[in-house]
Amino acid sequence: MAKIDPRRVTAFLKEPGGCRVALLHGEDAGLIRERAEALQQAVLGGDDPFRLTELPREAAAKSGVLAGEMAALSMTGGRRVVRVRDAADALAGAVKDALAGPGEALVILEAGELPARAKLRNLLEPHPAAAVIPCYRERGAELAATIGRLLQEQDVGADPAALEWLANRLGEDRMLLRREVEKLALYAGAGGRLSEEDVVACAGEGSTLDLDEALIAATAGDVPLADRALDAAFAEGASPIAVLRAALRHVQRLHLAALGVAQGQPPAVALEALRPPVFFRAKPGFERALRLWPPGALAAAGSALLEAEKQGKSGSIARPIPDAVVARAAILQLARHALSLKRRG
Repeated sequence: MAKIDPRRVTAFLKEPGGCRVALLHGEDAGLIRERAEALQQAVLGGDDPFRLTELPREAAAKSGVLAGEMAALSMTGGRRVVRVRDAADALAGAVKDALAGPGEALVILEAGELPARAKLRNLLEPHPAAAVIPCYRERGAELAATIGRLLQEQDVGADPAALEWLANRLGEDRMLLRREVEKLALYAGAGGRLSEEDVVACAGEGSTLDLDEALIAATAGDVPLADRALDAAFAEGASPIAVLRAALRHVQRLHLAALGVAQGQPPAVALEALRPPVFFRAKPGFERALRLWPPGALAAAGSALLEAEKQGKSGSIARPIPDAVVARAAILQLARHALSLKRRG
Protein backbone atom coordinates (compact mmCIF):
# COMPACT_ATOMS: atom_id res chain seq x y z
CA MET A 1 0.00 0.00 0.00
CA ALA A 2 2.66 2.50 1.16
CA LYS A 3 2.78 5.92 -0.55
CA ILE A 4 -0.55 6.55 -2.28
CA ASP A 5 -0.46 7.72 -5.89
CA PRO A 6 -2.27 11.10 -6.17
CA ARG A 7 -4.66 9.55 -8.70
CA ARG A 8 -5.72 6.94 -6.12
CA VAL A 9 -6.17 9.21 -3.12
CA THR A 10 -9.91 9.82 -3.59
CA ALA A 11 -10.64 6.11 -3.91
CA PHE A 12 -8.47 5.28 -0.89
CA LEU A 13 -10.23 7.86 1.29
CA LYS A 14 -13.55 6.18 0.50
CA GLU A 15 -12.23 2.66 1.07
CA PRO A 16 -9.00 2.34 3.08
CA GLY A 17 -9.29 -1.46 3.10
CA GLY A 18 -6.85 -3.22 5.42
CA CYS A 19 -4.70 -0.16 6.05
CA ARG A 20 -3.82 0.06 9.76
CA VAL A 21 -1.87 3.34 9.84
CA ALA A 22 -2.45 6.32 7.54
CA LEU A 23 0.04 9.19 7.65
CA LEU A 24 -1.19 12.51 6.23
CA HIS A 25 1.57 15.10 5.93
CA GLY A 26 2.31 18.32 4.07
CA GLU A 27 1.92 22.09 4.05
CA ASP A 28 -1.87 22.28 3.74
CA ALA A 29 -3.33 21.77 7.23
CA GLY A 30 -6.85 22.22 5.87
CA LEU A 31 -6.42 19.43 3.32
CA ILE A 32 -4.90 17.15 5.97
CA ARG A 33 -7.90 17.73 8.24
CA GLU A 34 -10.34 17.19 5.36
CA ARG A 35 -8.73 13.88 4.36
CA ALA A 36 -8.54 12.69 7.97
CA GLU A 37 -12.26 13.39 8.34
CA ALA A 38 -12.95 11.46 5.13
CA LEU A 39 -11.01 8.43 6.39
CA GLN A 40 -12.80 8.59 9.73
CA GLN A 41 -16.15 8.72 7.96
CA ALA A 42 -15.21 5.80 5.68
CA VAL A 43 -14.49 3.58 8.70
CA LEU A 44 -17.12 4.74 11.18
CA GLY A 45 -19.90 5.65 8.76
CA GLY A 46 -21.08 8.39 11.14
CA ASP A 47 -20.54 9.73 14.66
CA ASP A 48 -19.80 6.95 17.14
CA PRO A 49 -17.88 8.09 20.26
CA PHE A 50 -17.32 4.47 21.29
CA ARG A 51 -15.32 3.76 18.13
CA LEU A 52 -13.27 6.97 17.98
CA THR A 53 -10.28 7.84 20.15
CA GLU A 54 -8.27 11.06 19.82
CA LEU A 55 -4.83 10.93 21.43
CA PRO A 56 -2.54 13.86 22.17
CA ARG A 57 0.88 13.36 20.61
CA GLU A 58 2.60 13.10 23.99
CA ALA A 59 0.22 10.37 25.17
CA ALA A 60 0.52 8.43 21.91
CA ALA A 61 4.32 8.43 22.21
CA LYS A 62 4.24 6.66 25.60
CA SER A 63 5.20 2.99 25.56
CA GLY A 64 2.27 0.69 24.82
CA VAL A 65 -0.44 3.36 24.55
CA LEU A 66 -0.83 3.39 20.76
CA ALA A 67 -0.45 -0.40 20.53
CA GLY A 68 -3.13 -0.76 23.20
CA GLU A 69 -5.52 1.49 21.30
CA MET A 70 -4.81 -0.43 18.09
CA ALA A 71 -5.74 -3.72 19.79
CA ALA A 72 -8.76 -2.45 21.78
CA LEU A 73 -12.25 -3.59 20.81
CA SER A 74 -15.24 -1.32 20.47
CA MET A 75 -18.08 -1.65 23.00
CA THR A 76 -20.59 -1.40 20.16
CA GLY A 77 -18.74 -3.55 17.65
CA GLY A 78 -17.13 -2.48 14.39
CA ARG A 79 -13.73 -1.11 13.48
CA ARG A 80 -12.26 1.70 15.54
CA VAL A 81 -10.38 4.89 14.56
CA VAL A 82 -7.50 6.41 16.52
CA ARG A 83 -6.49 9.96 15.55
CA VAL A 84 -3.24 11.64 16.51
CA ARG A 85 -2.73 15.27 15.49
CA ASP A 86 0.62 17.08 15.24
CA ALA A 87 2.36 13.76 14.66
CA ALA A 88 6.16 13.85 14.58
CA ASP A 89 9.15 11.51 14.44
CA ALA A 90 9.00 11.02 18.21
CA LEU A 91 6.05 8.70 17.51
CA ALA A 92 8.02 6.37 15.22
CA GLY A 93 8.77 3.81 17.95
CA ALA A 94 5.17 3.71 19.18
CA VAL A 95 3.84 3.36 15.63
CA LYS A 96 6.27 0.53 14.91
CA ASP A 97 5.13 -1.34 18.04
CA ALA A 98 1.47 -0.81 17.14
CA LEU A 99 1.98 -2.25 13.65
CA ALA A 100 3.79 -5.25 15.11
CA GLY A 101 0.92 -6.01 17.49
CA PRO A 102 -2.66 -7.18 17.01
CA GLY A 103 -5.76 -5.12 16.23
CA GLU A 104 -7.70 -3.81 13.27
CA ALA A 105 -8.19 -0.18 14.26
CA LEU A 106 -7.16 2.50 11.77
CA VAL A 107 -4.61 4.93 13.22
CA ILE A 108 -4.68 8.31 11.45
CA LEU A 109 -1.55 10.42 11.95
CA GLU A 110 -1.88 14.10 11.01
CA ALA A 111 1.54 15.73 10.57
CA GLY A 112 3.03 18.88 9.10
CA GLU A 113 5.68 18.87 6.40
CA LEU A 114 7.97 15.85 6.73
CA PRO A 115 11.21 15.56 4.74
CA ALA A 116 12.00 12.34 2.87
CA ARG A 117 14.43 11.33 5.62
CA ALA A 118 11.79 11.62 8.38
CA LYS A 119 11.55 8.53 10.58
CA LEU A 120 7.78 8.24 10.20
CA ARG A 121 7.99 8.29 6.40
CA ASN A 122 10.86 5.81 6.33
CA LEU A 123 8.90 3.49 8.62
CA LEU A 124 5.54 3.70 6.87
CA GLU A 125 6.24 4.19 3.16
CA PRO A 126 7.54 0.63 2.67
CA HIS A 127 5.07 -0.99 5.10
CA PRO A 128 2.30 -3.10 3.49
CA ALA A 129 -0.25 -2.17 6.17
CA ALA A 130 0.39 1.59 6.04
CA ALA A 131 -0.48 4.44 3.71
CA VAL A 132 1.36 7.73 3.32
CA ILE A 133 -0.52 10.61 1.68
CA PRO A 134 1.25 13.92 0.92
CA CYS A 135 -1.08 16.92 1.28
CA TYR A 136 0.26 19.87 -0.68
CA ARG A 137 -1.62 22.89 -1.90
CA GLU A 138 -3.12 22.59 -5.35
CA ARG A 139 -2.63 25.29 -7.95
CA GLY A 140 -3.84 26.21 -11.42
CA ALA A 141 -5.88 23.65 -13.34
CA GLU A 142 -5.67 21.11 -10.52
CA LEU A 143 -7.15 23.60 -8.06
CA ALA A 144 -9.86 24.63 -10.54
CA ALA A 145 -10.84 20.96 -10.94
CA THR A 146 -11.07 20.56 -7.17
CA ILE A 147 -13.28 23.64 -6.83
CA GLY A 148 -15.53 22.24 -9.56
CA ARG A 149 -15.75 18.90 -7.72
CA LEU A 150 -16.55 20.57 -4.39
CA LEU A 151 -19.32 22.57 -6.04
CA GLN A 152 -20.70 19.45 -7.73
CA GLU A 153 -20.91 17.75 -4.33
CA GLN A 154 -23.44 20.48 -3.46
CA ASP A 155 -25.30 20.14 -6.78
CA VAL A 156 -23.89 23.36 -8.24
CA GLY A 157 -22.20 23.76 -11.62
CA ALA A 158 -19.77 26.46 -12.76
CA ASP A 159 -18.53 27.80 -16.10
CA PRO A 160 -14.84 27.12 -16.88
CA ALA A 161 -14.05 30.85 -16.71
CA ALA A 162 -15.61 31.01 -13.24
CA LEU A 163 -13.49 28.08 -12.02
CA GLU A 164 -10.34 29.67 -13.44
CA TRP A 165 -11.12 32.97 -11.73
CA LEU A 166 -11.70 31.20 -8.42
CA ALA A 167 -8.52 29.12 -8.71
CA ASN A 168 -6.48 32.28 -9.28
CA ARG A 169 -8.02 34.28 -6.46
CA LEU A 170 -9.42 32.15 -3.65
CA GLY A 171 -6.05 31.01 -2.38
CA GLU A 172 -4.81 27.51 -1.73
CA ASP A 173 -5.68 26.75 1.90
CA ARG A 174 -8.28 23.98 1.87
CA MET A 175 -10.28 25.11 4.91
CA LEU A 176 -10.67 28.64 3.55
CA LEU A 177 -11.49 27.23 0.13
CA ARG A 178 -14.28 25.04 1.51
CA ARG A 179 -15.84 28.02 3.30
CA GLU A 180 -15.87 30.04 0.06
CA VAL A 181 -17.32 27.10 -1.89
CA GLU A 182 -20.10 26.74 0.69
CA LYS A 183 -20.89 30.44 0.30
CA LEU A 184 -20.96 30.09 -3.48
CA ALA A 185 -23.21 27.02 -3.31
CA LEU A 186 -25.63 28.92 -1.09
CA TYR A 187 -25.55 31.83 -3.54
CA ALA A 188 -26.30 29.58 -6.54
CA GLY A 189 -28.76 27.24 -4.86
CA ALA A 190 -29.15 23.52 -5.56
CA GLY A 191 -29.11 22.85 -9.28
CA GLY A 192 -27.73 26.33 -10.02
CA ARG A 193 -24.81 27.28 -12.22
CA LEU A 194 -22.21 29.98 -11.58
CA SER A 195 -20.87 32.33 -14.24
CA GLU A 196 -17.71 34.44 -13.96
CA GLU A 197 -19.87 37.45 -13.07
CA ASP A 198 -21.59 35.42 -10.35
CA VAL A 199 -18.39 34.37 -8.63
CA VAL A 200 -17.02 37.92 -8.77
CA ALA A 201 -20.21 39.20 -7.15
CA CYS A 202 -20.10 36.56 -4.44
CA ALA A 203 -16.42 35.75 -3.81
CA GLY A 204 -14.71 38.73 -5.36
CA GLU A 205 -15.07 41.00 -2.39
CA GLY A 206 -12.38 42.46 -0.18
CA SER A 207 -8.74 41.59 -0.61
CA THR A 208 -9.01 39.75 -3.94
CA LEU A 209 -10.42 42.70 -5.86
CA ASP A 210 -8.22 45.17 -3.99
CA LEU A 211 -5.17 43.09 -4.88
CA ASP A 212 -6.21 42.86 -8.53
CA GLU A 213 -6.58 46.63 -8.60
CA ALA A 214 -3.19 47.09 -6.95
CA LEU A 215 -1.39 44.86 -9.46
CA ILE A 216 -3.09 46.37 -12.50
CA ALA A 217 -2.32 49.87 -11.20
CA ALA A 218 1.28 48.94 -10.45
CA THR A 219 2.06 47.56 -13.91
CA ALA A 220 0.25 50.51 -15.50
CA GLY A 221 2.44 52.99 -13.58
CA ASP A 222 -0.21 54.41 -11.23
CA VAL A 223 1.85 54.52 -8.02
CA PRO A 224 -0.71 56.25 -5.71
CA LEU A 225 -3.56 53.91 -6.73
CA ALA A 226 -1.32 50.85 -6.37
CA ASP A 227 -0.37 51.97 -2.86
CA ARG A 228 -3.97 52.63 -1.79
CA ALA A 229 -5.28 49.37 -3.23
CA LEU A 230 -2.43 47.44 -1.58
CA ASP A 231 -3.32 49.05 1.76
CA ALA A 232 -6.92 47.91 1.28
CA ALA A 233 -5.85 44.37 0.34
CA PHE A 234 -3.69 44.05 3.47
CA ALA A 235 -6.48 45.50 5.60
CA GLU A 236 -8.84 42.83 4.24
CA GLY A 237 -6.40 40.10 5.24
CA ALA A 238 -4.30 39.47 2.12
CA SER A 239 -1.14 37.49 2.94
CA PRO A 240 2.12 39.24 1.92
CA ILE A 241 3.46 36.02 0.35
CA ALA A 242 0.17 35.53 -1.51
CA VAL A 243 0.51 39.13 -2.76
CA LEU A 244 3.98 38.41 -4.12
CA ARG A 245 2.83 35.19 -5.79
CA ALA A 246 -0.15 36.96 -7.36
CA ALA A 247 2.18 39.72 -8.61
CA LEU A 248 4.49 37.11 -10.14
CA ARG A 249 1.58 35.39 -11.92
CA HIS A 250 0.40 38.77 -13.22
CA VAL A 251 3.87 39.69 -14.52
CA GLN A 252 4.32 36.26 -16.10
CA ARG A 253 1.06 36.64 -18.00
CA LEU A 254 2.07 40.12 -19.12
CA HIS A 255 5.41 38.70 -20.26
CA LEU A 256 3.71 35.99 -22.31
CA ALA A 257 1.47 38.56 -24.00
CA ALA A 258 4.44 40.94 -24.52
CA LEU A 259 6.27 38.19 -26.40
CA GLY A 260 3.29 38.00 -28.76
CA VAL A 261 3.38 41.78 -29.25
CA ALA A 262 7.12 41.59 -29.97
CA GLN A 263 6.32 39.09 -32.72
CA GLY A 264 3.87 41.50 -34.35
CA GLN A 265 0.54 40.82 -32.64
CA PRO A 266 -1.60 43.83 -31.68
CA PRO A 267 -1.81 44.15 -27.87
CA ALA A 268 -5.54 43.36 -27.84
CA VAL A 269 -4.95 40.15 -29.82
CA ALA A 270 -2.05 39.06 -27.59
CA LEU A 271 -4.21 39.71 -24.54
CA GLU A 272 -7.12 37.63 -25.90
CA ALA A 273 -4.77 34.70 -26.55
CA LEU A 274 -3.93 34.31 -22.83
CA ARG A 275 -5.28 31.29 -20.98
CA PRO A 276 -6.99 31.48 -18.61
CA PRO A 277 -8.60 34.59 -20.11
CA VAL A 278 -7.98 37.96 -18.53
CA PHE A 279 -10.88 38.93 -16.29
CA PHE A 280 -13.11 41.33 -18.24
CA ARG A 281 -12.84 44.17 -15.70
CA ALA A 282 -9.03 43.95 -15.79
CA LYS A 283 -8.65 44.10 -19.58
CA PRO A 284 -8.27 47.90 -19.99
CA GLY A 285 -5.54 48.16 -17.35
CA PHE A 286 -3.85 44.99 -18.58
CA GLU A 287 -3.70 46.37 -22.11
CA ARG A 288 -2.29 49.69 -20.86
CA ALA A 289 0.47 47.80 -19.07
CA LEU A 290 1.11 45.67 -22.14
CA ARG A 291 1.76 48.80 -24.19
CA LEU A 292 4.37 49.95 -21.66
CA TRP A 293 6.47 46.90 -20.85
CA PRO A 294 8.96 45.22 -23.20
CA PRO A 295 9.53 41.46 -22.67
CA GLY A 296 13.02 41.93 -21.20
CA ALA A 297 11.81 44.32 -18.51
CA LEU A 298 9.01 41.92 -17.54
CA ALA A 299 11.45 39.02 -17.29
CA ALA A 300 13.61 41.11 -14.95
CA ALA A 301 10.53 42.10 -12.91
CA GLY A 302 9.61 38.43 -12.53
CA SER A 303 13.10 37.60 -11.25
CA ALA A 304 12.87 40.47 -8.75
CA LEU A 305 9.51 39.18 -7.46
CA LEU A 306 10.92 35.67 -7.03
CA GLU A 307 13.76 37.12 -4.99
CA ALA A 308 11.30 39.18 -2.95
CA GLU A 309 9.26 36.06 -2.14
CA LYS A 310 12.41 34.28 -0.99
CA GLN A 311 13.32 37.26 1.19
CA GLY A 312 9.77 37.53 2.53
CA LYS A 313 9.83 33.90 3.65
CA SER A 314 13.24 33.97 5.30
CA GLY A 315 14.26 37.59 5.84
CA SER A 316 17.87 38.61 6.30
CA ILE A 317 19.80 36.50 8.79
CA ALA A 318 21.35 39.60 10.34
CA ARG A 319 18.17 41.69 10.34
CA PRO A 320 14.88 39.97 9.47
CA ILE A 321 12.50 42.14 7.44
CA PRO A 322 8.72 41.71 7.89
CA ASP A 323 7.18 40.01 4.85
CA ALA A 324 4.58 42.79 4.52
CA VAL A 325 7.39 45.34 4.13
CA VAL A 326 9.06 43.18 1.49
CA ALA A 327 5.80 42.72 -0.44
CA ARG A 328 4.93 46.43 -0.38
CA ALA A 329 8.43 47.43 -1.53
CA ALA A 330 8.31 44.93 -4.40
CA ILE A 331 4.89 46.08 -5.68
CA LEU A 332 5.75 49.77 -5.43
CA GLN A 333 9.07 49.18 -7.18
CA LEU A 334 7.07 47.58 -9.99
CA ALA A 335 4.80 50.63 -10.10
CA ARG A 336 7.73 53.08 -10.13
CA HIS A 337 9.41 51.19 -12.96
CA ALA A 338 6.18 51.24 -14.96
CA LEU A 339 5.91 54.98 -14.34
CA SER A 340 9.44 55.50 -15.65
CA LEU A 341 8.53 53.47 -18.79
CA LYS A 342 5.43 55.63 -19.25
CA ARG A 343 7.47 58.84 -19.00
CA ARG A 344 10.00 57.59 -21.53
CA GLY A 345 7.27 56.66 -23.96
